[in-house]
Amino acid sequence: MTAADAIAIDDGQRRWTAADVAAEARALAAVLTAQGSRVLATLMDNSAAWVIADDAAQLAGVVHVPLPAFFTPAQLGHAIEAAGVDTVLTLPPVAARWPQAPATPCEVGGQPLVLLRLPARAAAMPAGTAKITFTSGTTGAPKGVCLSAAAMQRVADGLVTAMAPLAVQRHLCALPFAVLLENIAGLMAPRAAGATCIVLPLQAVGLTGSSSFDVATFHAAVLRHQPHSLILLPQMLRAWAGYLAQSGQRAPESLRLVAVGGAAVGAGLVQAARALGIPAYEGYGLSEGASVQALNLPGRDRPGSAGAALPHARLRVAADGEIEVAGSLFGGYLGDTAAPAEWWPTGDLGRLDADGFLHVDGRKKNLLITAFGRNVSPEWVETALRGHRAIGQSVVFGDGQPVLSAVLWPLAAEEDDATLQAAVDAANAMLPDYAQVRRWTRAAAPFTPEAGMATANGQPQRAAVLARHAEALGLPLPQGTAARAPASTGSARTVAG
Repeated sequence: MTAADAIAIDDGQRRWTAADVAAEARALAAVLTAQGSRVLATLMDNSAAWVIADDAAQLAGVVHVPLPAFFTPAQLGHAIEAAGVDTVLTLPPVAARWPQAPATPCEVGGQPLVLLRLPARAAAMPAGTAKITFTSGTTGAPKGVCLSAAAMQRVADGLVTAMAPLAVQRHLCALPFAVLLENIAGLMAPRAAGATCIVLPLQAVGLTGSSSFDVATFHAAVLRHQPHSLILLPQMLRAWAGYLAQSGQRAPESLRLVAVGGAAVGAGLVQAARALGIPAYEGYGLSEGASVQALNLPGRDRPGSAGAALPHARLRVAADGEIEVAGSLFGGYLGDTAAPAEWWPTGDLGRLDADGFLHVDGRKKNLLITAFGRNVSPEWVETALRGHRAIGQSVVFGDGQPVLSAVLWPLAAEEDDATLQAAVDAANAMLPDYAQVRRWTRAAAPFTPEAGMATANGQPQRAAVLARHAEALGLPLPQGTAARAPASTGSARTVAG
């Protein structure tokens, strides 16, 4: 079988060879070229059509702006205007958001879609920009990271080299393609290695919006498709491990690698997952480095770390503890044509051990200094708390305070306070006294964008969480923050110690 005849995409309905995908991509690229498109935004679910559109943009020399379906209308509007998007490829019902835009029905990958033409002003961006990925920070305003085709290809090639011993031939895509991690590590790298990407609608793998995850649906999809590899967020891994343990099941033996990234994972969760047959391996990356930079792998693995540098990446730690990366950097931010320096400061604190494994302690900007002058990364403590199966989400506070406090949301809503207390006690037993949690309260709601306590990509909004629970914890409100309705769960529990 030639490379062109190999199955590149399996969408559950049709198996697409590499030649099939290439032919459709050439046809769409011709349309984009004919109508003079410069910046294409895609707003759609995971599908063969998304993959074809991504390839077509590259063939046509068009900048691709993948838009997450979970962005708010305001975030979508900001991204489209900031990037100078002149063409949108989307589903007919979604196209109704732009009733005045000229629309051309088309079929891509067997899916009825609409090409919209928008009036746009050219946006300032670095030369060679091929893709703009938008990350939503704590303010909720997306920031455009401009990536060249060469930088993305370096990451994909590095992953192919590092993972060659695993001989992955089937990868199940479980994250949105608009998220750079799945786009690079879940599409580009497997396809470059000649593997088949199993591309299903996100609802078919249990994912809805930015943070709603139906673990039973996900597990059924994994059993049905028997993939060799997956990429998950820590919360998804935690839910899957809990589901398997509760139901007395194990992960399918087909799995060779379940890469986990997006936030700290922790050795406890990794080991619990592996005991259930999930070959979980933690990694580390960032959009400014074109996705993944370090990864644990079978044969080179240290649970609790984020892994060793991949072939394309270089890592170092500055004198103040900030992690810096080089080797596959972005071209710059949207609206700014200045190129980054050779080494990029990530904003993360960490260290490299004697064997080259990266240990990430948390965000530099989140560092707490207690009333006793001890520096504590809240993410370090939060990872220890989430290492217990009962705790799904946690946010730790304590800047300027004599003790640390936490807001906790259980993995299962029915978990009682005694179980959460046992989880806090177990985490404290692993931490030095100055980093132990001495007060905690149950969250008023899960940390989601809908509850106003997380960004669109699921990161906790620390100020919003504190504003909602400050009264229960006996903490002052963050400066400039209006008081929110207090949690309805009562006063905080004080932990002995």
